[in-house]
Amino acid sequence: MVCPAPRRATVYRPRRPRASPLWQLLDRYFDEFQRVYDERYQKRYGFWRPVIAATVEKFLACGDLREGFARVRCPRCRYEFFVAFSCRRRCLCPSCHQKRALVMAEHIARDLCAPVAHRQFVFTIPKRLRIFFRFDRRLLGELPRLAWQTVLEVYRAVLDRRDVTPGMIAAIHTFGELLHFHPHLHALVTDGVFTRDGSFIGLPALDDEPFEKLWQKKVFDLLLKRGKIDQSLVTQMLGWNHSGFGVHHAVRLDADDGAGRERLAHYMLRCPFSLDRLVRVTGQGTVIYLAEKKACRRFPRPASPDLFGGSPGVARNFQVFDALDFIAELTQHIPDARTHLVRYFGWYSNKSRGIRAKAAGDEAHDAQSPAPRSPSANAARRRWATLVKRVWHVDPLRCP
Repeated sequence: MVCPAPRRATVYRPRRPRASPLWQLLDRYFDEFQRVYDERYQKRYGFWRPVIAATVEKFLACGDLREGFARVRCPRCRYEFFVAFSCRRRCLCPSCHQKRALVMAEHIARDLCAPVAHRQFVFTIPKRLRIFFRFDRRLLGELPRLAWQTVLEVYRAVLDRRDVTPGMIAAIHTFGELLHFHPHLHALVTDGVFTRDGSFIGLPALDDEPFEKLWQKKVFDLLLKRGKIDQSLVTQMLGWNHSGFGVHHAVRLDADDGAGRERLAHYMLRCPFSLDRLVRVTGQGTVIYLAEKKACRRFPRPASPDLFGGSPGVARNFQVFDALDFIAELTQHIPDARTHLVRYFGWYSNKSRGIRAKAAGDEAHDAQSPAPRSPSANAARRRWATLVKRVWHVDPLRCP
């Protein structure tokens, strides 16, 4: 700590996780939720997944000094305080997930993305098919690969070249505005392609239709191959006026818009749940949860998502839940252990970046100069104090 000259300033106040309405709700109702799950929720949400109980247990201990802490001490005046350890659970704990999102968004924007133009892609599937992804979560991991193949094939067809590759970072989302199950993808994609020598070729503005048609075919082929649907259902859905498949890529970020890439990456990595939108939890166990944006009652189904891919199917801006129903909706978005929700493809794939890093190291070695070091996992992580200062605009190491 640093003990500065006395001044009037906002000082850091450790958070109180037990004051959170989410903590109180889970502490009060989660045991009952587990008891009635098989009878009341299994048919809708699938078999009980042990990862749910493990995640909630860790969340309820997040920020509890009895679970471990670090001591922060000022070397001049010897003032000190304790910082409780966090649970580090994703997709449930708003605080820990926010830290993860901030760290990864900065890493994506500063270390992974090339200084070229990018676009945001949003890939959606019809409601009729979402049930298969709810009950077989392995299918969720196939969606990024299909989206990547869609972008790659369209880009190469437009340029009529097979030796070029775009870069793509895709995030799997399972949640909609009001916590309902809505599997879709958000992707940060280069607005052009790289040649083998690293040169970048920009693309003209493209319509959504070629992406949408190819994406639809690939999803149908996946479900047919896995035996989830038959050809008669495909034929029926192809006859619909609106298939329910969507690919939108209207949002474009300029090459010099590093801050925009970081904001978009943070949005892609956001937590399914927001405490700011949990309006009220009554003593009778009724939960009122707000949508992210105001509902459009006059035009309840806009033609495409907004700037950051808002859900087009939400015709109201709130939902009233029973406490157990709310927990059921919330916990279905907890991913299985060791499931990666972010995937890297093409120019941004681990293999491609490793090849370029090795080539750069070999060139530096030939020139008898030290090779540039890529940031390690530890170096890429932001310090606790820096993250607190960035989110709350308060320096926790300023001695009060």
